Amino acid sequence: MLKADNVTLGYGGRPVVHDVSVEVTEGGVGLIGESGSGKTTVARALLGLIKPMSGAITYGTRDLNALGRADRAAFRGQVQPVFQDGSEALDPRMRIGSSIAEALDAHHRLDRAARDARITELLESVGLDPALAERRPHQLSGGQRQRAVIARALAVEPDILVLDEPTSALDVTVQARVLDLLASLASSRGLTYFLITHNLAVVDRLCRTSQVLFAGRVVEAGPTRTLLTRPAHPYTAALRDAVPKIGGAPPKAVGKVEAAPATEGCAFQRRCPLATDVCRTVRPVAREVAGRSVACHRAEEVVGGQISGAQGG
Repeated sequence: MLKADNVTLGYGGRPVVHDVSVEVTEGGVGLIGESGSGKTTVARALLGLIKPMSGAITYGTRDLNALGRADRAAFRGQVQPVFQDGSEALDPRMRIGSSIAEALDAHHRLDRAARDARITELLESVGLDPALAERRPHQLSGGQRQRAVIARALAVEPDILVLDEPTSALDVTVQARVLDLLASLASSRGLTYFLITHNLAVVDRLCRTSQVLFAGRVVEAGPTRTLLTRPAHPYTAALRDAVPKIGGAPPKAVGKVEAAPATEGCAFQRRCPLATDVCRTVRPVAREVAGRSVACHRAEEVVGGQISGAQGG
């Protein structure tokens, strides 16, 4: 289990993520929010790339930031990233096969024949022709590059993949194929995903539980299907309504998107159609409401459908 316990994260002494707790366990966990919400910062911390300002990150029972060199190398073999844009994640000067071989050589000792066979196996496992091993990233389509990035991550036989918007740079039809691939790999290889995205529909496909992040704070957390079908926070409802639907009405904006997060009271108040005086003065504390944790003063009314406009106008 990979776990963040009440971590505050930031850069240059300035916090951007506040008291976030995440447990990456079997079934997968999604972290949902718009650009600038702090999602990637949490992912970087779980990968051991930045240290918390406070709180702790553990893998199993050990503090991630206290691992020695050998243990850290072992950790990196068990937890691998898949980044947003395959064209940036792959070295443009290296052939695809060489990029995968680089990952293999870092964690396994194989002779050339065994390494070549393993590269072929990995490319086939993600639905790529092994002949593409001789090509460079610019010679592949966006979907092929992303599959190659996934193949390289799988080379070290990890338990957990940290997926940072893995389909956002792809068109809709290619997104669907990559999501099918990730779902299949989770089943066949026993992989666990920590998926960060702005799209509730994507996380619903791959993660059993999810957390919604706004302005560096978790505003709602619980079973993904529950959050998708009966959100209890106006921001979660607005994110759900922002998902395009074939043949449906155009997506709604996530509140008044030009408004900056508030520094007092509820951070979402300036964009929330439901804000009251208490929202402007008292920061809501997370509490259990209808099978999930939610930080909203009016959560019971939102989840019960008692408030008109709770879908994020």
